[in-house]
Amino acid sequence: MSRVAKNPIKLPAGVQVSSAAGVVSVKGAKSTLTLPLPQGIAIDVKDGAVTLTPESLIVSKAKSGTIRAIINNMVVGVTKGYEIKLQLVGVGYRAAMKGKMLDLQAGFSHPVNIEVPTGVTVETPIPTEIIIKGADKHVVGQLAAVIRAKRPPEPYKGKGVRYSTEKVVLKEAKKK
Repeated sequence: MSRVAKNPIKLPAGVQVSSAAGVVSVKGAKSTLTLPLPQGIAIDVKDGAVTLTPESLIVSKAKSGTIRAIINNMVVGVTKGYEIKLQLVGVGYRAAMKGKMLDLQAGFSHPVNIEVPTGVTVETPIPTEIIIKGADKHVVGQLAAVIRAKRPPEPYKGKGVRYSTEKVVLKEAKKK
């Protein structure tokens, strides 16, 4: 069993974890998240902590660390939530929310519309900043990656969509 899977997950106040029919459900103040369990991994909820017990198979022992990390992310998501900030760098680059769609002007001849999945909120406090919030870490990160992939930062002027913590290393221009 992996070292990660051996550590129990401590449950904060107000979080309930239940397991039935191979599905783990984590309920908290912000939302409820579910995860189907793979074969060979059992979950025990006792005294405000969650422990994983894999079967003796090598595959289930290897998966147990990943499942433990995902359940821990679910517990953090239903209590605190996750947030990713994106910045738009470039002349004329801007974003705006229009209903359930994110309207992105990123240097193309047409606007790029991205549908926001349920359970995620997208805010644009200023036109060059996008804030993505949600309880599911995977969905929040995936939406941020989809938005960034529409116009990743280019290496010469640094124009594009980037994470707020990302540093873009600029290349030197060609010299004559």
